[in-house]
Amino acid sequence: MFSDNKKGKGPALTNQQNRISQGTTLKGDVTSEGGFRIDGVIEGNITAPNKIVIGKTGVVTGTVICNDADVEGKIVGRLEIKNLLSIKTSAHIEGEVITGKLAVEPGATFNASCEMKGNLKSLSNAKGKGERSA
Repeated sequence: MFSDNKKGKGPALTNQQNRISQGTTLKGDVTSEGGFRIDGVIEGNITAPNKIVIGKTGVVTGTVICNDADVEGKIVGRLEIKNLLSIKTSAHIEGEVITGKLAVEPGATFNASCEMKGNLKSLSNAKGKGERSA
């Protein structure tokens, strides 16, 4: 009578933002349906389908898996970003990066192997169009 919520249907969890504040240290793996802003320290793996923001005071040691990420702090480990990884001037990244698109601002420290997977399909199509057989 008072609610339109049907059985099992609550608010969309993917729109919610989680926050690890400065001064907080979390040890262990974190999985969420919402996004994240990390200004504290996480020692473990983070998996979220939305955007993850690592603030200037944020430190992550482990694997980060998400759709998009903005990094201003420090990450040591593996990043698997489906779409855009934006690395700000104050960022420090060490490890392995797999991303669709990469934006690095001048001054950022980027000591990582990097594999970009976003345009592989379009590159193979372009190659085939330019070739002719005799």
